[in-house]
Amino acid sequence: MSADRLPSAPGTSAAEQLPPAFPERAAWGTAGKLRAWQAEALELYFQKQPKDFLAVATPGAGKTTFALRLAAELLAQRVVNRVTVVAPTEHLKVQWADSAARVGIKLDPHFKNSQGKHAPGYHGVALTYAQVAAKPVLHHNRTAAGRTLVILDEVHHGGDALSWGDAVREAFGPAVRRLSLTGTPFRSDTSPIPFVTYAPDENGIRTSVADYSYGYGRALKDSVVRPVLFLAYAGAMTWRTKAGDEMSHVLGEETTKDINSQAWRTALDPKGDWIPAVLKAADMRLTEVRRTVHDAGGLVIATDQEAARAYAKRLHEITGEKPTVVLSDEAGASERIEKFQNSTDRWMVAVRMVSEGVDVPRLCVGVYATSSATPLFFAQAIGRFVRARKRGETASVFLPSVPILMALANTMEVERDHALDRPKNEDENDVVVFDEQAMEQANRSESASSDQLGSFEALGAEALFDRVLFDGGEFGTGGAIGSEDELDFIGIPGLLEPDQVRELLSTQQARQAKRKTAAAPPAPEVEMGELEHRAMKEERNQLQSLVGAWSRRTGTPHQNVHVELRKACGGPAVAQATREQIQARIKKLQGWFIGKK
Repeated sequence: MSADRLPSAPGTSAAEQLPPAFPERAAWGTAGKLRAWQAEALELYFQKQPKDFLAVATPGAGKTTFALRLAAELLAQRVVNRVTVVAPTEHLKVQWADSAARVGIKLDPHFKNSQGKHAPGYHGVALTYAQVAAKPVLHHNRTAAGRTLVILDEVHHGGDALSWGDAVREAFGPAVRRLSLTGTPFRSDTSPIPFVTYAPDENGIRTSVADYSYGYGRALKDSVVRPVLFLAYAGAMTWRTKAGDEMSHVLGEETTKDINSQAWRTALDPKGDWIPAVLKAADMRLTEVRRTVHDAGGLVIATDQEAARAYAKRLHEITGEKPTVVLSDEAGASERIEKFQNSTDRWMVAVRMVSEGVDVPRLCVGVYATSSATPLFFAQAIGRFVRARKRGETASVFLPSVPILMALANTMEVERDHALDRPKNEDENDVVVFDEQAMEQANRSESASSDQLGSFEALGAEALFDRVLFDGGEFGTGGAIGSEDELDFIGIPGLLEPDQVRELLSTQQARQAKRKTAAAPPAPEVEMGELEHRAMKEERNQLQSLVGAWSRRTGTPHQNVHVELRKACGGPAVAQATREQIQARIKKLQGWFIGKK
């Protein structure tokens, strides 16, 4: 297409009408103008006028709006006359084209490599990374044929494979300007991300360098994103190993990586009792949120297609309403997501399609029912729920009480960069971590991942409410499904300021501890022998559970909590303590929870 036949450049007046984030319902207090970070990033860009610019902004912050405002300015100034957007999925191509059309930038999301060039009347095209990798020379020639701005959305995908990275570099080397966007600049591997600058940090490790960063912590303070309430569920899991051994473990208790991972997978088994209990609790939470956020929706993120269908069936039984099911990047998936977004339906169940980049701002409640555990996947998944529309909205995510997820939930505000110089599959937390390659393969095939960890058969999974994580703090001392201890936390109003949420959580925790202390029955009189042995075991377990809850609340190691209890109550270590000494320590701990030292 010759330059004189290019569509006219959109005026900056169109870009000035661009809301701070798509869809058009923007976050509280921001409608009608760019958000502060978007204005700052634009000012910095035009001060530097760089060929390459990496903007890192937390999911939900409005990267699309920033990029399209920048594209409109560059087109109006005639710095560029073509725009190419590269996105991870087919759905996101359409989403980008729709957003661009609102400000007068015409992108063809249906361009095929076989066409060779885009149709007349378009400023450019929207592609997927896979599409670029299939014919990098074609896209090199397209880029070189005009003054092209390339927008690389979720640019970390450019490092998914060596061939992809090479293809992206070859295809877009001739670009006049390149804008790289990501909400998660880190990867689980050490594959370099194309067009990203790496510089040694204080330890000499080459780390990605962003030109502009806008993290979750700052976005939370600006009311651009919602705070996230994590509701963790534990419970007793039983399974049979490949060798035929029957194993059991309480989800959330300390153990080896293998046992942790197999207990986690047992919890996610659709045939067990854990998933139905958690889905029911999540639906109750959604009902509470919809009292004030009337169109609030929920999303269950599943590991594979079989589980997704089973979870959808369970939700149908619980709610009486069939959820929207999105199984893959297949024909019709985008339409189903868009239909759900524009409806007031309660639930959507998905495997891959909504794990990254897809805008469904009414999602307020989530169930993390997947075995994917990389920081990248977790951040992108939680990013589906943090897109604020008005002040006071809070996201609620239900998840298994496993160490790696608890650690990731507690570090939501930590900004990460991509480091090249480190061992692959680094495992600092000594818990199961699926590497990037395994995760991408699982996403592509959407098949069960049992072979990755060894065959096993889930035998039983019971659920218990464990605790709530919010703003770096932990609240609650556990409780049975359907108990007041659980319902107090599920019933928190859907519209509250973050400080109000924290205050209410603290109040609920104190009420829970007081209730447990008041309800504690007197120690039964039993004869020595088998009954005494059983009673001792139960009380030791109760003590260990309380010690764990106090440890999580205060950050004090378990061992130190036991030392404090021995100082306060006397007696030897738990294993040698009498029943009366154990009971005294339980009473003392219960007092600590309600403020009695």
